[in-house]
Amino acid sequence: MPAVARIDPKSVFSADEWSRLTSRSSLRGMFLVAHAWGTIIAAVALVTLWPNPLTWLIAVTVVGTRQLGLAILMHEAAHGGLHANKAINEWVGQWLCAVPVGADLASYRSYHLQHHKFTQQPEDPDLSLSAPFPITKESFTRKAIRDLTGQTFVKQRLPLFLSLFRRSSADDEISHESFVSSGADKMARFLCVNAVLFGLFWLAGAGIWYWGVWVFAMATWLPLVTRVRNIAEHACTSTGSDPFSQARTTLANPIERLFVAPYWVNYHAEHHFFMYLPCYRLPEAHRLLTEKGFIKRVTVSPGYLDVLRLATSAHAP
Repeated sequence: MPAVARIDPKSVFSADEWSRLTSRSSLRGMFLVAHAWGTIIAAVALVTLWPNPLTWLIAVTVVGTRQLGLAILMHEAAHGGLHANKAINEWVGQWLCAVPVGADLASYRSYHLQHHKFTQQPEDPDLSLSAPFPITKESFTRKAIRDLTGQTFVKQRLPLFLSLFRRSSADDEISHESFVSSGADKMARFLCVNAVLFGLFWLAGAGIWYWGVWVFAMATWLPLVTRVRNIAEHACTSTGSDPFSQARTTLANPIERLFVAPYWVNYHAEHHFFMYLPCYRLPEAHRLLTEKGFIKRVTVSPGYLDVLRLATSAHAP
């Protein structure tokens, strides 16, 4: 099928509005990366200083969401949005965002641009993430339990670990569910960077929390919030020709932004309409679309619970 239709920004925004929306700040991009890692450090410090079940639970959920945040900032780098200097954008996007969570910037970029080109069409590599919905509540519950008990993590990561012991093939790919890259070289980079992270945790007197927070969050909360994010972006939206209808925006509240949707990932429809806008300009794009009446053509949900209710509205046969 042909690529999906694109929206001409000139038909939506004035020249001044478009100039403002597309303006990028390298300093702000670097601040977002520092913010992600600073939040992780603060969460680990919390449970290190006051170890108890509540602080541990807070640390795991916050760190898991910031791990998703690192993947989102990798996505920002894939669109050239972290830094105006291409070399810095690529290095930070790869080594400070992608590799620590098992991803690879170059592989992800190639895969992701196909998703933009064929959104919700048969050629869309992410179509399998949205096509099955709505599903039953029971089906979603089973998936969530597999996420929170580490079964999803083992299913996705064990084959990648085993790839270290076999010859690399030309079939390396990106997981449709988790953004994680396959391939022995990518797994080796992931393990090496995580060995450095363990060393830093250990030097800071928090070695146990590398396993108890960083790895545990990656094995449990990260798969769940990644699943919720995937559902919210395109499930139960249109597969028609109107480009305004092929993605969803979710009006996340502050709690949802902290524990589910960091770095404006909830404005996914705006990102699809104008994919090279910096992530921190998406709320303003949403405001302008609302003022101009275009938002009436967009799938907008008031929160993630509303998305999940819609996505799990199917009845068992």
